[in-house]
Amino acid sequence: MFSAGPTAPDRRPYVVRYPLPFVAGAGLGSGAVVIYLLHRAALGDLVWLGFLFAGGLPLVYRTGRRALRGEYASDLIAALAIVGALLLDQAFAGLVIVLMQSGGEALDSYAFHRASASLRALLDRAPRSTHRREGDSWREVPVEAVRPGDRLLVRPGELVPVDGTIRQETALLDESAVTGEPFPRRHPPGEDVASGVVNVGGAFELEALRPAAESQYARIVELVRGAQERKPPIQRLADRYATWFTPLTLLVAALGWAITATPESALAVLVVATPCPLIIATPIAIIGAVNRAADRGIVVKTGGAIEEIGRARTVLFDKTGTLTSGTPEAEEVTSLNPGIPPVRVLSWAAAVEQASSHPLAEAVVRRAVADGVPRSAASAVEEFAGSGVRGRVEGHVVMVGSRRLIAEMIPALAAETLPRPAEAASGPARLVAYVAVDGAVVGRIVFADRLRPGATTLVPRLFDLGVRRVGLLTGDSLANATAIARQAGIPSVHAELRPEEKVALVRQYREQGGRVVMVGDGINDAAALAAASVGVAMGARGAGISTEAADIVLLVDDVTRVPEAVALGQRMLRIARQGIWFGLGASILLMGLAALGHVLPAIGAVLQEAVDVSVILNALRVRGSLVP
Repeated sequence: MFSAGPTAPDRRPYVVRYPLPFVAGAGLGSGAVVIYLLHRAALGDLVWLGFLFAGGLPLVYRTGRRALRGEYASDLIAALAIVGALLLDQAFAGLVIVLMQSGGEALDSYAFHRASASLRALLDRAPRSTHRREGDSWREVPVEAVRPGDRLLVRPGELVPVDGTIRQETALLDESAVTGEPFPRRHPPGEDVASGVVNVGGAFELEALRPAAESQYARIVELVRGAQERKPPIQRLADRYATWFTPLTLLVAALGWAITATPESALAVLVVATPCPLIIATPIAIIGAVNRAADRGIVVKTGGAIEEIGRARTVLFDKTGTLTSGTPEAEEVTSLNPGIPPVRVLSWAAAVEQASSHPLAEAVVRRAVADGVPRSAASAVEEFAGSGVRGRVEGHVVMVGSRRLIAEMIPALAAETLPRPAEAASGPARLVAYVAVDGAVVGRIVFADRLRPGATTLVPRLFDLGVRRVGLLTGDSLANATAIARQAGIPSVHAELRPEEKVALVRQYREQGGRVVMVGDGINDAAALAAASVGVAMGARGAGISTEAADIVLLVDDVTRVPEAVALGQRMLRIARQGIWFGLGASILLMGLAALGHVLPAIGAVLQEAVDVSVILNALRVRGSLVP
């Protein structure tokens, strides 16, 4: 149905994945042993030269290919210095450059590069098979074999495999990962439903409307694929500085050759100007930032994510499961009988609900546990799929269910006599269950999807960090979205969005200027996460698709870690820039001395190493930083 996804991450040993730093290190060590312990200077020089050929030529070849494609990055000077060292018999200086260049690239790869598993995660989650009616029986068939008009059986806990129409039974579906609606929805026979939602009620029959390849889930797969392909490459911090430092270096090298009339001066300029601070400062700082983030439950897994989030000027949030908990909570328990206290209503309800796996039933039990309300054992428990539950508690028949179920099961009660949900609680995203005991309604329970703890602090903290725009993007209704945005202090609201509309809005924000961070957790967020400059997924309970499509994953269910990630990215950039400017400043000073003939290539390599050590020590400060 879909093309193959990316390959798995490289699991080979580091010496196999990054051989050049080991070659250069072994060459420097071997030559030093031959020269200083065996006292064979000529042989030692040959050892260095041989290792320089082995380690330097691959770097020069790779840089040359990039240059032919018009990619002039920070490694161009290093490649020229290696060539000069080979031509002028300065093998020691050349090997030092190979070690720092290849070592910096290895650090860079270790810090960032990870093959994206987004499409593989989509395929892993997609239903592989379904049960199709064939005559009087159900037969398991591959999803790809489903054709419009086929009758399918969707069992409890299964994903709806294709877009279709419900037949016969009423379906109770959890659509939160796709639409953002926090509560399960009942769909009567005749209604159309989209693929990718979860059946949390009883089994129902579905008539396929279209093949799996044309259903909503497949469209989301293609949206993620397209968003990743259209995402522009990130220009790394080092390469931005290299755009002006490289031509400056070449100019000084030419002047040095002209002043001293010796090519060694030009080589010395290239050696001391080899941008190891550019190559090393950023990767070391980022490794520290990545490790620090991991300590806080923030997993950074893509190339420039920590750099990009540090430059973010727009942050967009999904609603359900991101700003809100994504799970219903029993917010209010009310007695409708003056002689029965609310705690007794909750005790009866929890007694029968603890036998149910429905999300609202679990919310009732959680509320009872949190309030310390005792729960008796219930017997003869009967569940009405998606509507409620009935059982016997301490000699009483207790029923908890929807308005319609209570009215149907207790004919003496007219539906009009039950208090309307609007009377039970004001505000959006509210559901009401009624509690009846021995045929009389004694109370009601109001459910809500609550704002996450700390969500009200997000916007002020982001604005303090320099973020200029904060918005809410959700598939939920405008009323619910507006209420949540008002509570969280988010000024911009976009509601009732389909996945492709979220992607379009993310791109629109990017076109208006600045890096865009998108934070989400659902299936419908995956494409928007991939389209953003940095996608951040709530990984503790988020859908696997969004977790894999994102660049950063929060392993803890705490959305306040988003400002922490922004602050950490900003600190990393500051420290990396400090190292870069110090390193470039020292290199420019040494370049001037080398151009005048005062620095030999070998001495320049040693001095450049001293600069590199100072840059590394400075970059390591990121690891020990405390994020506010």
